Amino acid sequence: MEALDRNLQDIARSVLAQYDIEPVKIQVVQQGGIKTVWKVITGNDTFCLKRLKHTKEKALFSDEAQRYIRSKGGLVPDIILNRAHEAITDRNDELFVLYEWIEGKQLNFGNKEDFMAAMEGLAHFHKSSKGYRPPEGARVSTKIAKWPDQYRSMLNRLTEWKSVSARKAGTPVHDAYLKWVDPIIALGEKAIRYLEGSSYGDLSAPNSQAIVLCHQDYGKGNGLLTPDGVWILDMYGVTFELAARDLRKIILKTMEDKGKWHEESMLEIISWYERANTLSMEEKRMVYIDTLFPHGFFGTVKNQFQKNKPVKALSIEQIGRIEMSKENSLESLIKGV
Repeated sequence: MEALDRNLQDIARSVLAQYDIEPVKIQVVQQGGIKTVWKVITGNDTFCLKRLKHTKEKALFSDEAQRYIRSKGGLVPDIILNRAHEAITDRNDELFVLYEWIEGKQLNFGNKEDFMAAMEGLAHFHKSSKGYRPPEGARVSTKIAKWPDQYRSMLNRLTEWKSVSARKAGTPVHDAYLKWVDPIIALGEKAIRYLEGSSYGDLSAPNSQAIVLCHQDYGKGNGLLTPDGVWILDMYGVTFELAARDLRKIILKTMEDKGKWHEESMLEIISWYERANTLSMEEKRMVYIDTLFPHGFFGTVKNQFQKNKPVKALSIEQIGRIEMSKENSLESLIKGV
């Protein structure tokens, strides 16, 4: 362990030699495989050095997005350029990025004040990301205009897995799947019909003002509460998308934590978000349609059928109940906006 720590210290010092800083103390704060995070203290400042597990093309997309958001006033850590004025430092075919260190409190989504601040922070993030143009050579990540194909692909897999469960009927997990899958597929078909009758095509068109960068993994660990607001971290999963994607993920996670559908909580989450970034009526309809689609059920059962990770029958029962209990509520909102 000491030898590993010395090796990591040596790697960090070698990389930092390419920057105009003089480290006084270097501390490993996270290490797992290639990805490593160091806290670097100088005489006056503190920095965060990361060794990336991503390709340079992917890192270029997200790092330049981070620099863009920061230039627009977004609360994301500044990226420190090396002496060659580059955001990414290459050492022995390994990639490193140096950020400013942000001190703050981890967000607790179970605390209402934290949750409110988190949603306002996400809204600022989305708003600041509008207009980003990736540099040449970056591998662009986008989910724009892909919902219809994604929805249909998920429903096709749910249908295929029915035959798998039918062959294994009599076991609790497969009986639970067979109990819920048909109404779940019908729910997904309904979401597709609403999507086809919506303004999704216009909102997803090139140069649409509804297009933002979605974080995709926003939650505990990726947001720090400070007196300035919520700083958003770890942007390597960002993608061009409608704001609905991040909102839908947060809404569904909240309902799963509650163990039931709760319309008032969803409307609260959206209202907290809109304190900093107002959504059009059609953008809100996208949130409702994407939330109506049974993402939660698919995400639960794909562990069993696609990832070979056993799922408990109780988990399928619970997510099935939550999915089906939201139908009337969301249909009313989709029709009534």
